[in-house]
This record gives sequence, C-alpha cells and structure tokens, in this order.
Amino acid sequence: MASPLLECVPNVSEGRDLGAVGAVGGAVRGVPGVTLADVHADPDHHRSVFTFLGAPQAVEEAALALAAAVFARVDMREHRGMHPRLGALDVMPFVPLRDLAMADAVGIARRVGRAIAAVHTLPVYFYGAAATRAERKTVGEIRRGEYEGLAERLNTPAGWPDAGPAVFVPRRGGAMVGARDILVAYNVWLDSRDLGAARDVARAVRESSGGLPAVQALGLPLERRGLVQVSMNLLDHRRTGIAGAYDAVAEQAARRGITIKRAELVGLAPRAAFEGRAPETVGLSDLADTKYLDAYLA
Repeated sequence: MASPLLECVPNVSEGRDLGAVGAVGGAVRGVPGVTLADVHADPDHHRSVFTFLGAPQAVEEAALALAAAVFARVDMREHRGMHPRLGALDVMPFVPLRDLAMADAVGIARRVGRAIAAVHTLPVYFYGAAATRAERKTVGEIRRGEYEGLAERLNTPAGWPDAGPAVFVPRRGGAMVGARDILVAYNVWLDSRDLGAARDVARAVRESSGGLPAVQALGLPLERRGLVQVSMNLLDHRRTGIAGAYDAVAEQAARRGITIKRAELVGLAPRAAFEGRAPETVGLSDLADTKYLDAYLA
C-alpha cells in the first residue's frame, strides 16, 4: 500500500553562489526518507527553487533543515535580482500529493512557519490554503513593496505577520509559508532583448489581464544571457497546460516579430500538463525523465 506523499518547493533568494546552493540542498539530502528531486538555480533571478518529496514527517524535518541552512548562508543585504522577493527564504509551499488532504498540508505549513519564526526570529506570513486572512491568499499581495518595503509595512497592522515578531531583520527579511495544489513553473525565453515586448506578452497571456485562465506571468530580463523571458506560473494545468501557455506566448511574440529561443521547466510537472505534446514542441528539447512528477508517484 502506498504511503502518504508530501512535496515541498521552497524558493530561496540565492542563485549565484553555487556553494551556498549546494549547502542548502545538502541540508535536505541529510534527512532520511526525503528525495531532493530537483534544484533550479537561476543567476539572473538570483533565486533557487528546491523540490523535495517524502513522508510528511520527513518533509517537515527537511523543511526546517533547509530554513536553517538558508539563514546561515544567505544575506539579503547583498541581494540584487530580477525576481520579486520578500526575504532569504522567500516562499515555502507544501503540496499534498498522495493520501493527504489539503488540510494536512495546511497544518504542516502553519507548524513549520511558526517554528521558523520562533527559531530564527523573523516575520512569517501564511498564504494559499494556509492563509489566515483573505487578503493573504496570494504571495503577490503579501510581497507588495518587497524586501525593501518590509520594514515600513511591519509598522502597520496590515503588515503584521502571522507568526514571529513584527521586526525587520535586514539579513533575513520575511518568509511566506503556505499550502497549495500542484503548480507548474514554466518560463519561455524570447530571442530578443526587448523587455517591453516581454512584458506586453506576459500581460496578454496572464489571467489578471484577460488572458489564459489560471496563469500568472511576468516579463523579466535575463541579462547574463542577453535575452528576455516570459516567466509563468500555471496554477491549474487542467485549465491551462504547458502546451497552451507555450502556444499563446509564441503567438503573441510572433505578432511583435519575435521568435522563441527555448523554454525551461522549474521543478517538476505532471505528464498531463503537456497536454499530449512532446517536450521539444514546447521548447523543452532536453527535458529529463526526472522532471516528470509522475516518476515519484509510482
């Protein structure tokens, strides 16, 4: 009989110091019963995404070990990156995959969030299904003003954290801990340096601007690669999958005379998210089998 399986996908504000990234990953690998399935380090975003899975208790232990490693190695006073962020441990979502209810993931998220806040003395906000306030369902709302605006926000009731002190610690910033369903993080690189065009394409495809359902999108520069990117979160691959997102970006880019360079998958995705398409048809010609979430559910 299959045992309960929980996923955790922390986003850490470090993507350039590979020694630090390795130390954070090593903290997860050091916990028995946990599989570190993927590490995606991006120097332009200055951000790394860690994906690990296992039994709930083991994943909870690994999440706390990861947090300790992050706060030991990452100093937000030195951080400059392209991706919005609130702190060194920016977001830490828990995803119930097998024989777990969302309520189970919520309980774990809140317990881990309170422990991180207490041990490391920083403000922690609960989001997604773990949110305790309606206005904190999305990370965008919590992250408003980002790290640079956190000290001021902590001085207002709207900015008071769900756990930990309402105190700004410059080295650590704040953290967001939550529970959610499976999310596919998928980026399309445009063969262009035109950031305005990337932002226009992102605006055209994201749901909040009247685009594709369950899609969040940003246009971001990839300065080290001399390109721009449409960075997307596919919040429900059953409503909009990877193929639909790729085709929409390609169509909008073509209207502006821009072609697609390639795409990248951050973390894992279910095979069903490809909507029957081969990876090479959505810009993922070098996709490894280990990037399919299904491989860990067997």
